[in-house]
Amino acid sequence: MSKFEWRSSEAYDLDHAADPNLAWECLRRNPDYQQDYQSLGDPEACAPSEFRNDWGLVFRG
Repeated sequence: MSKFEWRSSEAYDLDHAADPNLAWECLRRNPDYQQDYQSLGDPEACAPSEFRNDWGLVFRG
């Protein structure tokens, strides 16, 4: 068992987290995101552009 409990706020030092890390924590705890992510099927496959755009997973290159 991992020593980190992702549901416990004490397991994270969010006061010193970089913006992308904080954004990721908020996103992955969002029930709507979790549901959409589950609907993708293969977690190793590249997410479709619609999914990436809907959830703001597009970065300037």
